[in-house]
Amino acid sequence: MPDDPTRVLTDRLDLRPPLETDLDGLFAVTSDPRLWQHFPTLRHTSPDQTVTRIREWGTSWREAGLGTWAVRERGDERIVGNGGCTLVRDTFWNLGYRLAVDVQGKGYATELSREAIRRANDLAPDVPVVAYLLEHNTASARVAERVGLTLVHRAPDSGNPDPGAVRLVFADRPLDEVQLEATLR
Repeated sequence: MPDDPTRVLTDRLDLRPPLETDLDGLFAVTSDPRLWQHFPTLRHTSPDQTVTRIREWGTSWREAGLGTWAVRERGDERIVGNGGCTLVRDTFWNLGYRLAVDVQGKGYATELSREAIRRANDLAPDVPVVAYLLEHNTASARVAERVGLTLVHRAPDSGNPDPGAVRLVFADRPLDEVQLEATLR
């Protein structure tokens, strides 16, 4: 795997496109209720949901040349999260990450996000990078700001089971109406 151009070694992380053989580690992350406090209805309750997500990420890798990585600490095979940029509707790169509780607070989200944004800009510099999140997820908002994204939209989160939820959209540039609408679907 060292010759795999999709694998990235940052200072502290080993980022690899997820495979179905990574299911156990990824399901441990995607099913942990502590990681879904900001949007509990998205938590995976079945490994089948994680398999579907792995396949979606694989589609992004095949079609766009970039997607979500399975995240490991360098020198360790344990999956501690997932994250990266996935091309959505050929309109924007969706920056996202989810890290195990025991590795949060180490700056890993910022480290992998910087690498994902760099690669997205190399592949398609005209496509904006976007992070959309719920307003009460202040840790994710801080990461978005740390990696150079700015708040471009704030409004009620249409379709969210929580009627008081507010959606924030951060981007690396102003979004036109089509791009903004795509982030809100």
